[in-house]
Amino acid sequence: MNNKKTSFSFSSVPYILWIALFVIVPIALVVRYSFFDLSGHFTFNNYQSFFSSIYFKLTINSFWYAFLITFFSLVFAYPTAYFLTKTKHKQLWLLLIIIPSWINLLLKTYAFIGLFGLYGPINAFLKMIGIGEHQLLFTDFSFVFVAVYIFIPFMILPIFNSLDKLNPALIDAARDLGAGAWTTFRRVILPLTMNGVKSGIQVVFIPSLSLFMITRLIAGNKVMTLGTAIEQQFLVTQNWGMGSTIAVFLILFMFIIMWFTGQKEKGGTKR
Repeated sequence: MNNKKTSFSFSSVPYILWIALFVIVPIALVVRYSFFDLSGHFTFNNYQSFFSSIYFKLTINSFWYAFLITFFSLVFAYPTAYFLTKTKHKQLWLLLIIIPSWINLLLKTYAFIGLFGLYGPINAFLKMIGIGEHQLLFTDFSFVFVAVYIFIPFMILPIFNSLDKLNPALIDAARDLGAGAWTTFRRVILPLTMNGVKSGIQVVFIPSLSLFMITRLIAGNKVMTLGTAIEQQFLVTQNWGMGSTIAVFLILFMFIIMWFTGQKEKGGTKR
């Protein structure tokens, strides 16, 4: 009995060290820097400044764009994951969808700059069919489109796993009892795959709150979020205290979202 306890404690040491060094310590440093101004003096002014109208607007923008990215990712990911489970070589098709996520984010972003550019292939096609050239870059559409493309594999994977584990006998039973396709989906398939949907929402919504590279390169700074504000405070104005304060609130928002979805998941399981 004692040997089992000892082996368990030793096996958990690397995990505890990893969490301490790369999660707890960085967060503690961010919290510490948030209480200092440009001169290195202790202050609460950074937290007071965060509640100004400017940062309130940035917070609303961040949540709005994160919602749009998550919504469109879910709309396209769910039917894609569903049809993947019905294909013959589903694991191969899933791999082909996931492979683009292995490519460096900066390379993918620059690829879309070429595609959406005024003289890119998309505008060339629009010109060929008579629609004419349009400014696709530096718009809300291009930002959301590229973000959805980047995050959609992370939405597809958990939903695919939930759908793949779904017992087909339950669907057959619903149809035998007279349920139509929509009723079967609404009353059987969706509730039983809701954990996968929630996992997908978490892994898409939370990173979407802190996007900054895509806002710079694709949206041309026309889309301002908390992520771009943090980057500006650290790299442009060199105000590490204000940047850390924004990061503290962003971390709090992320924990609240994770807690909220986790609570609902537990409640759904009990019921």
